[in-house]
Formats: sequence, C-alpha cells, structure tokens
Amino acid sequence: MTRRTEWPDPEDSPLRPAEREGRWGEAGDGRSGAGRPGRAAPGDPATGEHGPAPRRRGRRGHHDSGSPSSSRAEQGEPPRDPAEQARAICLRLLTGTPRTRKQLADALRKREIPDEVAEEVLTRFEEVGLINDGAYADAWVESRHHGRGLARRALARELRTKGVDSTVIDEAVAQLDPEQEEATARELVARKLRTTRGLDRDKRLRRLAGMLARKGYSEGLALRVVRAALEEEGEDPQEWDPGYGE
Repeated sequence: MTRRTEWPDPEDSPLRPAEREGRWGEAGDGRSGAGRPGRAAPGDPATGEHGPAPRRRGRRGHHDSGSPSSSRAEQGEPPRDPAEQARAICLRLLTGTPRTRKQLADALRKREIPDEVAEEVLTRFEEVGLINDGAYADAWVESRHHGRGLARRALARELRTKGVDSTVIDEAVAQLDPEQEEATARELVARKLRTTRGLDRDKRLRRLAGMLARKGYSEGLALRVVRAALEEEGEDPQEWDPGYGE
C-alpha cells in the first residue's frame, strides 16, 4: 500500500516568515517580518513604529557636510583676517552698484575694521580701478540730470553727501552747460504746466518756480523760464505781481 505524503501547510513551516513567503510565492519583500499577516510593517504610520535605521553616509558625504576643511565663505562665515574681511565687505558692496571711497570707508568702520587696514584695502581698490570717485560723479550727474531733471546745484549737494571731493564734484557738474540746464528746466515746466491750469496766474508762477527751485535751479532762471511758458499760453506779464523776477 502506497503511503500518501502530505505537504506541510505554509503556516506550519519551520522557515522564517520572509523565507516562507518567498518560497510559497507570497508578496513578501524578503526581509524579516515584512508581509506577516496581522502585523503592520515597520514604519507604518498606523502603528507609530519606527522603520529601520537609515544607512550611514559614506566617508565622502560625511566629509562634505561638515568637515572643518570646508571653506568659511561657503558656510557664510566672515574671514578672520581683518584685511580679508575688509576686501570681502568692499567686493560685496560694489557688486551691482558703484560706491564712493567714503561710503566704503564708513561701511568698514561700522564693521569695526581697523583704520590702517581699511586705508590699505581702499587704496589698493583705487589702484586697480574698483573705486573711482571721478567716474562715479560723472555717472551720477548724467543719470540724475536726465532722469530727475536736477540742476548743477542739486547734483553738487548730493555728491557732497556721498563724500566726493569738491574738485571732483566741480569737474563732474561742469559737463552740464548753462544752455543744457535751461533746456531741461523748460521741459520740466512744460510737463507740469497743464496741472496748474485753472489756478490764478500768481499761484501758477509760484508753484512752477518752486518746483524748479527744489531741483536746484536758480531763482532767476526759474522765473524766466516759467514766465516765458505762461506767456506762450496767453498770460499777460504786465498783470503779474511785480515782486516776481523784478
């Protein structure tokens, strides 16, 4: 009589669960405990159990993430040497916009850079052309006159507040000749004239002349330009207050 051999039930198998699942074709992942019926896998949010510890990073990754050999600049730390720190501050401030020597000197003083170190660094920057107060003043006059309509007097006042030397200022504002300055004043009045219509003529005169005065134009030039503009609109200069421009 042939003896019948019974295959063992998978649940009764002496194999570990992961091996058993792999052998019988179950959906296990080959790791101990994974896919066991009635138990959540490690790291399942439903149980709050923690997953397997993350693998440790290799030596190279550990070195890159926090090694003392990493550059201080990459970590955002200022250089320890005062001269290096002064150069870094100046280069950062000069990025995207020019600065005068005084502006940079004030910034270094605020950062407590020693005066002798700051003087040495700033002089070196001038020698290589990174600081040029003459070019700065020329560009300032060109931009502010055409962009804001400022006259020579207002431009000189602004450059003085930025620490530019008086001789450099005089050379920069000299590029605006009197004819160009008067032409700009006429353009400013022409743009503003329409907003004063409906006011009496003396008030128009004061408002327009005051606008030019705030931009640095002399009183004589301002009154002459405004009166000429109002005459072109038909205003009779004989009826004006004789205190203006007399």
